[in-house]
Amino acid sequence: MNAQENTPTPVPDEPALELLVHGVGGTTPQAMLEDTRTTRVTGDATACVHRRTDDLDDRPWDDQRPLREAYSWSNLTSGNGTRALWLLLLPFMIVNLAHWMRPAARGTRRTQYGFDVLVRLLALTLTVLFTAGACAVALDLIAWQCAGSAACAAESGWIDSLTGSGWWAQPGRRLALGAALPLALILLLWWLSHRTWSAYESASPPVRPRPDDDEPALLSRAGFWYGRGIVARLRSGHTAVGLLTITAALLTATGPHDRGAQGSGALAAVGWVLAALTAAGWLVVLVQLVRHGRTEEERDDAPEPPLARALPWGALALLLAVLAHTAWSRPEWLTSGRHPAGAGIFPGLMIAQGVLVVALALAAHRLHRQAPSADRGALFGLGAAAVGLLACGLGGVLTGGMTEWVADALDGSAGDPPEATIAGPPVILSWQAAAIPAWLLVVLGLAVAALFRVVARRRELEPGVRDRYPDEPCEPQEDRSRRIASAVARAELTDVAPRAIGWITGSCLALGLVCVAGAFTGDPPSRAAESAPAAVSAVADAFQTAGSWLMGAGVVLLVALGRRAYRDAGARRTIGILWDVGTFWPRAAHPFAPPCYAERAVPDLSWRMGTWIDSTGGRLVISGHSQGSVLAAAAVWQLDAATRSRIALLTHGSPIERLYGRWFPVYFGPAALRALHHDVSCWRNLWRATDPIGGPVGVAGAGAPPVDRGPLADPLHYGRNLARPLPEPILGHGDYAADPAFSAERADLFDRLVRGRPAALPGQQSAGTLAGSEP
Repeated sequence: MNAQENTPTPVPDEPALELLVHGVGGTTPQAMLEDTRTTRVTGDATACVHRRTDDLDDRPWDDQRPLREAYSWSNLTSGNGTRALWLLLLPFMIVNLAHWMRPAARGTRRTQYGFDVLVRLLALTLTVLFTAGACAVALDLIAWQCAGSAACAAESGWIDSLTGSGWWAQPGRRLALGAALPLALILLLWWLSHRTWSAYESASPPVRPRPDDDEPALLSRAGFWYGRGIVARLRSGHTAVGLLTITAALLTATGPHDRGAQGSGALAAVGWVLAALTAAGWLVVLVQLVRHGRTEEERDDAPEPPLARALPWGALALLLAVLAHTAWSRPEWLTSGRHPAGAGIFPGLMIAQGVLVVALALAAHRLHRQAPSADRGALFGLGAAAVGLLACGLGGVLTGGMTEWVADALDGSAGDPPEATIAGPPVILSWQAAAIPAWLLVVLGLAVAALFRVVARRRELEPGVRDRYPDEPCEPQEDRSRRIASAVARAELTDVAPRAIGWITGSCLALGLVCVAGAFTGDPPSRAAESAPAAVSAVADAFQTAGSWLMGAGVVLLVALGRRAYRDAGARRTIGILWDVGTFWPRAAHPFAPPCYAERAVPDLSWRMGTWIDSTGGRLVISGHSQGSVLAAAAVWQLDAATRSRIALLTHGSPIERLYGRWFPVYFGPAALRALHHDVSCWRNLWRATDPIGGPVGVAGAGAPPVDRGPLADPLHYGRNLARPLPEPILGHGDYAADPAFSAERADLFDRLVRGRPAALPGQQSAGTLAGSEP
């Protein structure tokens, strides 16, 4: 230390505050403030700031008992029971993440634009897939196949009214009635998106311009956390596409009949006109999707364009016209086999998704090669393509699982051997079902490899565990050393996760190609393998049966989990952890994804820090744990230089580099973290080797202390001693405040704030006066 650092720094009389931000899973303000008596000082039931009841007045800093506030945001992700149903929107959430995984290349606007468009198109195919799945259940299995089969209708009494000679018995009228299910699904998704759009994307960020930056960090842009415009436009386009998908399914059924020998020329002509209007609607949606992307430089609160606003209403009007055309009397029409659209739409969707994923991988790889070596992300820049493929695979499993489950429920096979009463779901869904066990074998192999890696790494670390506690006079304990080494080995699995995801997505792609190829045979796997040797045929039949059961069970499990979460607050909090990680990013690709809680939390924190410093002229230490550290960093980036000069950042258990920096290099890569350290020079990060989520940030400033302190000892003590006679727990990702390093670093951060020269706030004369020292 130099002489200046040894000189005691006078503590100023201005108020000072520590603002706590919790991590995943949430916690109560009482637990964060370590006091049962707390008072809400600002906010509402969804997200709010609390203080101890005894600390409602601002006061100067006290290292032993500082003035503290707790920002509680857990209700943004796990507040009420209806949010458990967001589990069914998991594919939409995953594909939305792909938008933010773009490699950190510079000067390649055309490639970046192409990357964003490809992600939006891939997200659009998921909306079509979900709508097509609902059509496969309602239009194909129920209205076309079961209602057209006397045996199936007899087994399902509730369908019996759609058979015989009644008004609803005609195929077109059955199809028009069946369209109510996919239409209800689209309207439900539209309503959920509109409701959450009004609640989440409407939080206005503070107006604090940053003219001090030549090239500010992307998360500091004025419109980054304000996505009303893009979500509204995407919602209109995806709603219209869902309605147009139902329209196309209906026209695909009526067209062959109307153009056949028993058809009507007038109905065929009307059908052609409606088909042309449907194609025109698709074209308009695609043009809108390509032309209008996300805007971040300024707040995107412009009114929704009239054309985008009219799209869903035009598509709905077209659907009503097609419903009337479909329900027109055709007494001679009989149905058999599968719905005509099923054989083409699902293989076509899988091919389109595969092409988009490959194109996305090529664009991402090009950006990856042009990015600085330090800013290159995981999987050689192919993270977005891998995540997009996983979203498509999960969407296919959910869609196929529901379809297979309904088909099994409707198929009242009887006799010896049993005879199916309906043709069953589209062939490609049967191939998808058969691929599920093979994919699970790949996942099981990866799990076994991870287990062997943990065991080998534990054996490697175990001899050196005792040496990490040189000041403790106790003998090595084999069991204690093994537990600590195992915790470190398990935590290190996070660093090899990209390789596992690469294997999983590679297997998904290979199995998808097999499914598409098998679908062109026209037969499900069990029938296609009949001419093969008996062993191969038995394996194919077993895989198809097991996969069909697994897909259906997966959907039922999600619904059951959502039902339990509706009743059980503990289960609801567990589900909320998924959204804490997955919905940090704004909805930029899919409007039906669960809403971005950060679009409420980041403005909340920015407003609170900015207004408190403006009103008191004091200093603030914002302390973020886990996901709370990411929110804290994003909020600090939104502030102007004068306000930032009075703020210190304390992160602990932070995934800001270990997860976000590797998967989202544009926003949290090394360059972005260096910019954050430049903006907030008083920054300290605590981490443990036993923490599977948090890690070092790897940033050091010239002439300033390094940001990282760690790895901290975990457990705090190896054995028993006079002060701690009972064994200390291995804390891993939790309770960083229990480590003495936390209080020491917090006090040091405040001391550095005092020694600094903060910029003058509006209306104040000089920074030196504010700092409590000579200018």
